[in-house]
Amino acid sequence: MRKNTMVGLLLAVVLGLSLVGCEDTKARQENEQLKARVAELVKESGDLGNQVDALTQENAALKQENEQLKKKPKSKKATKNKHHQRTSNGQ
Repeated sequence: MRKNTMVGLLLAVVLGLSLVGCEDTKARQENEQLKARVAELVKESGDLGNQVDALTQENAALKQENEQLKKKPKSKKATKNKHHQRTSNGQ
């Protein structure tokens, strides 16, 4: 009976360690996936930051151009002189 108890205990320990190892492997894999995702997000964040900087510069340039266009004197179209000819009705 003592032998059966030892075998059962040994079997329980082996199964327990294999489950712990399996859980550890899953946790490790998940951790690696999360690290990879974080790296992707950091890269995307940097790219978006660069896009924001570029758009900010473009916006500033457009504002400056807009201000220059507003300051430019408006060219007036040549207006024709409208002289009304008086008609004589014999008065």
